Amino acid sequence: MSTATITLFVALAAVLLFVTEWLTVDLIAMLILVTLVATGVISPEEGLEGFSNGATLTVAFMFVLSAALLKTGALQLLAGSMAERFRRRPKQATMLLILVVASVSAFINNTPVVAVFIPIVGRIAASAKIKPSKLLIPLSYASILGGMCTLIGTSTNILVSGIAESKGLPGFSVFTLAPVGLSLLVLGVLYLTYLGGRLLPDRDEDVSLAEQFALHDYLAEIVILDNPKLAGVRIMDSPIVRELDMDIIEVRRGSDRFTLPPGDFRLAADDTLKVRCDREKIKSLKDWVRLVDHSGSVRVMGTGLERDNSSLVEMVVTPNSEFVGKTLRQVDFRRSFRAVPLAVRHREETLHENLYQLPLKAGDVILAEIKSHYLTELQRIEQRQDSPFILLSSDTISDFKRTRFYFVLATIVGLIVLATAGITPISIAALGGVCLLVLGRTLTMKEAYEAIDWKIIFLLAGALSLGRAMSNSGLDTQVASLLTGVVSQWGTYALIAALYLVTNLLTEVMSNNATAALLAPVAIAAAQQLGVDPMPLLVTVTIAASASFMTPVGYQTNAMVYGAGRYRFTDFTRVGAPLNLICWVVTTLLVPLFFQL
Repeated sequence: MSTATITLFVALAAVLLFVTEWLTVDLIAMLILVTLVATGVISPEEGLEGFSNGATLTVAFMFVLSAALLKTGALQLLAGSMAERFRRRPKQATMLLILVVASVSAFINNTPVVAVFIPIVGRIAASAKIKPSKLLIPLSYASILGGMCTLIGTSTNILVSGIAESKGLPGFSVFTLAPVGLSLLVLGVLYLTYLGGRLLPDRDEDVSLAEQFALHDYLAEIVILDNPKLAGVRIMDSPIVRELDMDIIEVRRGSDRFTLPPGDFRLAADDTLKVRCDREKIKSLKDWVRLVDHSGSVRVMGTGLERDNSSLVEMVVTPNSEFVGKTLRQVDFRRSFRAVPLAVRHREETLHENLYQLPLKAGDVILAEIKSHYLTELQRIEQRQDSPFILLSSDTISDFKRTRFYFVLATIVGLIVLATAGITPISIAALGGVCLLVLGRTLTMKEAYEAIDWKIIFLLAGALSLGRAMSNSGLDTQVASLLTGVVSQWGTYALIAALYLVTNLLTEVMSNNATAALLAPVAIAAAQQLGVDPMPLLVTVTIAASASFMTPVGYQTNAMVYGAGRYRFTDFTRVGAPLNLICWVVTTLLVPLFFQL
């Protein structure tokens, strides 16, 4: 079997795994690397060089710089000050929100930007009587559009630039993408403000969390009667807990209340329990002869979310969360966060049963009940750079540290100037910025390590190995020949349009970085076959790989707002398809104008 065939099979297998989400993206990337080395398509040195590639290191350092800016509290302050504008002029305020998010996302990683804005947008929507579903998709799209404008706006831009440099070609400067990116941003802002908003769902949010998550049939109060198989037994040993996948939220014993009791807590006769469990299963307990007698050891009472000692929270799983791919049992959710899961909004489903066995995905929303006094600790965890979740109901806004903000801003501007002027590579400039921030005590080294999204780093390393395999095996040349053979007779614009379309459709169903790594070598090979400058084709791939608007799984920020906005898959298609079309047509027209092809 030829190396080109092996590479093709590996690429197809990677696409299948990315689409089905059977494995996490970083693990898929590592499997790609190992398979390509094991089959001899690339050498071990070539397989590992992705970890030392300037693109990979630049992305890692930019995560740290983003964390430093967020730590100053400037972004939270800026977002929190927008509520009044939405009450007075909602359309203009929406445009301002999109512009602010896009502007910030052009220079720092867009995932934490969206993470900061999601709970703030929720509060703005409640204050201005606007549905969150009208704002969260524009929030995600704004971060994507902003990321297209500069080299450091997103890891995809840096990756394509790194692939070009690895082949001896000039990479992107900081503002190479700006002419096309800014044009798309302007059109995107106008579309989302005046047309896209009409296509967004206007779902009723003025209902309780119990109604939103359909909890009525899954919360109940039960009274333990005098039965030796239930009374006097530890919760962890109780047959009703073990057999029915039941969570005990509260135990009332006389005037005493025990919120989220531990597993070694012993139940007693006449205890009233608030539990999470299917009501029909609870009613069937009277028929369980081996567990209870026919007089009935359990009596079903009312439901309720009356919370004196506990609070309800909605937790959105972030893309870099330790929760992704794991179950609530594996992350020891109840003990780690003093919380009981009541339901999980998993894509378009709201799940109530087998919650501890459900593998979580980015964007899932966990409705949980926690001890009220632990809410502050949960908010503190949320403020960490490596927090596994966002609290939708969070009211915490970091104190604005003005001096630190100016220091971080000056550092970021300084590295941009150094890189733009060609004084030093962007990777070295970014590393210097990280060192400066640590020396200036804006961040500790521990915080710097925690700020890096290691899943993205491993994904980039694996994606770069796939790009190397495309070149080593000649598969990039074969695909480029097929592409140019089909469209070259139609001219330059047809080639740009075809390359954009293939890249964009692929990025809608798999990782944008993997898509860019797959198509960038093809773009370079196509340019060499036609004897033209590869830069315009690389710009096309870069823009197309980021312009993922039609599905909630094509881009990390889309996945984050999916559950938070109670969207359906078709909402993204309805709003995103016209924007995708706009970006396709405009990129096809502008790339040949701004770049000599």
